[in-house]
Amino acid sequence: MGNISKNKQKNVFENLKSDFILKKVFSIMKLKKLLEIMKYNKKLQKRLNININDYREYSQIEIELKLVNNTYGKFINISDDKEEYYHIYFDNSKEEIKTNYLIVNEKVKMIRIIIDHQVKSFEHLFSNCKCINSIFFKNFYRENITNMSFMFSECSSLKELNLSNFNTNNVTNMRNMFSECSSLKELNLSNFNTNNVTNMSYMFNQCSSLKELNLSNFNTNNVTNMRYLFSECSSLKELNLFNFNTNNVTDMSYMFSRCSSLKELNLSNFNTNNVDDMSEMFNECASLKELNLSNFNTNNVIYMKGMFNECSSLKELNLSNFNTNNVRNMSWMFNSCSSLEELNLSNFNTNNVGNMSYMFTSCSSLKELNISNFKTNNKTNMSCMFFGCEDELINKLKEQNNNIFIYY
Repeated sequence: MGNISKNKQKNVFENLKSDFILKKVFSIMKLKKLLEIMKYNKKLQKRLNININDYREYSQIEIELKLVNNTYGKFINISDDKEEYYHIYFDNSKEEIKTNYLIVNEKVKMIRIIIDHQVKSFEHLFSNCKCINSIFFKNFYRENITNMSFMFSECSSLKELNLSNFNTNNVTNMRNMFSECSSLKELNLSNFNTNNVTNMSYMFNQCSSLKELNLSNFNTNNVTNMRYLFSECSSLKELNLFNFNTNNVTDMSYMFSRCSSLKELNLSNFNTNNVDDMSEMFNECASLKELNLSNFNTNNVIYMKGMFNECSSLKELNLSNFNTNNVRNMSWMFNSCSSLEELNLSNFNTNNVGNMSYMFTSCSSLKELNISNFKTNNKTNMSCMFFGCEDELINKLKEQNNNIFIYY
């Protein structure tokens, strides 16, 4: 019994000894890490001289942010005496800066950002910063920024955005740049140089409070992607794109989708020779009463799914110039075009179309529909193709085209 008790005591001692060593090791590691951080901060402070006025020596970009509810944060910060400002310095080891550098700190009311001259990409810089109310670029002299994609994306509280000093001369990517800035009521882009931009997809997507947008200075000569460009800009009543050069654009899908307040849209100068996707291009443009697409070249278009879906105010639509030789999907194309009274699609070639489902669903005012040349194959999906159309129209279609089975 005595030996067992001694062994237990020995084991307890060994365990305590082991715990003590581990705690000591962790303590040393923690202290070492802390010393490293302190050493780095001292090095940084020495480099910057702890003097906010000296920051300009290190950068040509200075940005001020006003915050909502006094919340948002810091990366490496040197606060002023009142702790109302935080000064964030992005050093030249970071060629790309993203929002994960900003950490929550509840004391801050305004952030002043200084960015080193080595930074080349602003991709995701303020993305998802839902607390920012105002952004003002005080100095912006550099020309080496090439990527501004997602820069202000999801800044849903942003009401003021001053870009008057912006230099975009070498920017090639503006994808999702203002996407989901749902509180922005105005946006002045008069100084924007877009000569080198190739991607504008989702650029103004879900800017639902914008009532007007002047893009008369935009050069789109090199743009290839305009997918979702103005999608869900639901407060826009008009949009002048007369200066837009779309010669190189291949994707226009969802371009004006859910622009529900747009009453007119002049696309007479659009060149669509290279476009292969027009899916849901005018989807839910419920206020459009007319749409002139006589200049549209659709020779290379493969997808027309939902192209005019729920354009419920359109009373007429002339598509006599449309070439549909390569189109594979026409599903939901005219769904709920409830004001259309006639539609002549006698020029449509449907040999390669595999999906026509819901194509004319709920076209409740349609009295004349010419689909005399429609052809289908055994794999073509025609489900609910004429669901919600008047019986009178269905009977006319049966007489007109024996090659197509009428689905209710």
